[in-house]
Amino acid sequence: MEPPGSTAAEKIILRWDSTASEDARDKMIFNGDRHEVDRYLDAVDELQKSMASVALSDSSSAASSTLQIAMARLEDEFRNILISHTSPIEAESLSESTHPEFTSQEFELKDEIGEISFDEKQLEHQESSTGTPGSSYKSTSSIREVDLIPSDAVYDLRSIAERMIAAGYLRECIQVYASVRKSAVDASLKKLNVEKLSIGDIQRLQWEALEIKIRRWIRAAKICIRVLFASERRLCEQIFEGLGTSADDACFMETIKGPAIQLFNFAEAISISRRSPEKLFKILDLHDALSDLMPDIENVFESKSSESIRVQAVEILSRLAEAARGILSEFESAVLREPSRVPVPGGTIHPLTRYVMNYISLISDYKQTLLELIVSKPSTGPRYSSDPNVPDMDFSEYEDQASTLALHLIWITEILQFNLDGKSKHYKDVSLVHLFMMNNVHYIVQKIKGSPELREMIGDDYLRKLTGKFRVSATNYQRATWVRVLHCLRDEGLHVSGSFSSGVSKSALRERFKAFNAIFEEVHRTQATWLIPDTQLREELRISISEKLLPAYRSFLGRFRSHIESGRHPENYIKYSVDDLENAVLDFFEGCPVSQHLRRRSQ
Repeated sequence: MEPPGSTAAEKIILRWDSTASEDARDKMIFNGDRHEVDRYLDAVDELQKSMASVALSDSSSAASSTLQIAMARLEDEFRNILISHTSPIEAESLSESTHPEFTSQEFELKDEIGEISFDEKQLEHQESSTGTPGSSYKSTSSIREVDLIPSDAVYDLRSIAERMIAAGYLRECIQVYASVRKSAVDASLKKLNVEKLSIGDIQRLQWEALEIKIRRWIRAAKICIRVLFASERRLCEQIFEGLGTSADDACFMETIKGPAIQLFNFAEAISISRRSPEKLFKILDLHDALSDLMPDIENVFESKSSESIRVQAVEILSRLAEAARGILSEFESAVLREPSRVPVPGGTIHPLTRYVMNYISLISDYKQTLLELIVSKPSTGPRYSSDPNVPDMDFSEYEDQASTLALHLIWITEILQFNLDGKSKHYKDVSLVHLFMMNNVHYIVQKIKGSPELREMIGDDYLRKLTGKFRVSATNYQRATWVRVLHCLRDEGLHVSGSFSSGVSKSALRERFKAFNAIFEEVHRTQATWLIPDTQLREELRISISEKLLPAYRSFLGRFRSHIESGRHPENYIKYSVDDLENAVLDFFEGCPVSQHLRRRSQ
């Protein structure tokens, strides 16, 4: 019931007092007739004007009480309008306008190179799989604000906020707004798979699970910054701008500070997590995505009150950069110290070689980012000079043409070869030592040639050095194996001379043929099980062997065949024709055992 002496404005306000009227409790003013809305707002305006013009009196006290009732009502109306028009952001808005979600090439590695159980099939799959370089996380899309609430509802909300703030109810207005809108933002984050995880929770997750979450986070972060948070800021400006001292900014921060911290906590946890080689590329993806977002973060969080969010983003970006530098350094150390000692069968390509070359090929995909991050040369200075377990290298011949990143890639190939050289010593056959090094250095060369980015960075000077190195290994292999074979085909020691006769010693000749047959059969049986996986290299080495072996054997046979065939059982000594040897060479380096005896294909 309205008190006697009430003004018309007070009567309108009191009629909608939800504490005194059941009808008022059940209805919302802004859900009804527009004329009634305008009447109520005009009544509030009139009451505020009258309060400003009268001195303290009983009537002013009554007006103050009525104003409190009006503010309580407007707060309920404000809340109801917000709730009625608040829902998680629409699905079509939760996607970037110009780019789908990109994923970088996966590179599944173990925690430490030294602990790897090398799986060649897995490594070959990694070699052959194609992926989008890390730069794919760069995006040309930028801020894209959407309407979170219809314009007529925004008009009503601003009308209410204007009157609540004028009456000194700014804090209450912001609290209602933030509580409703934050729930909507939380729901949108949930749609984007941004989970509420502490930094500790994130760091306890397995890396395989984190890789998936990193991809999701990159997509979510772009949408949160460029769409969700930007749109929330715009809505705050539409409702609160100009109504109080930074009211729109205070309202914005009250709404999104918690969700923003939740979003950035994930990237922060990754930036300070334990470092290991397999994390490098996802960390670079995070770095690229966050770096790409920084202008938008500066834009969305430009105010003084949101400075802490800007600072957090900058610090995370810096820590991600430092983590990338640290991982590269630790990777170099891990390659150098990789401890496996069991020789790979047949002198083929060591899994470490495949692993490292796949790794640095992927590094070259992130060239633009790493050129900015890697500013110090590899640590090969005085602290290593007295350590026999670390190669010494002078980069001065490459520094003029190569970037700091390229020097690191050259250094990695050097320490890989240093490690492989140590592993080669575990072969008992010196020929296999050289074949192993030839295979592995040749593979390094081919991987560099196969990646235009990698080749450009490392440069032709160093590539020529590597090419020369595997050719030296091929020459050393041939010397170690074939010098002793060809030694059997020399003339020295076969001729006899005396006072009555001179000529060829048939017994010495028979022993020479027997020695040749035995040595060649042993080499054939052994080296057929050795493996040169590169078809062209295998064929080139066979041709080189044939060019030395076949003419020497043909000449030796031509000179001395008659001496053997004139004696008994010549087939025991001249067991193979030139064609037989030519065919036998085709068995070499196939990685397959052959029959105990050489097949005699021609007579």
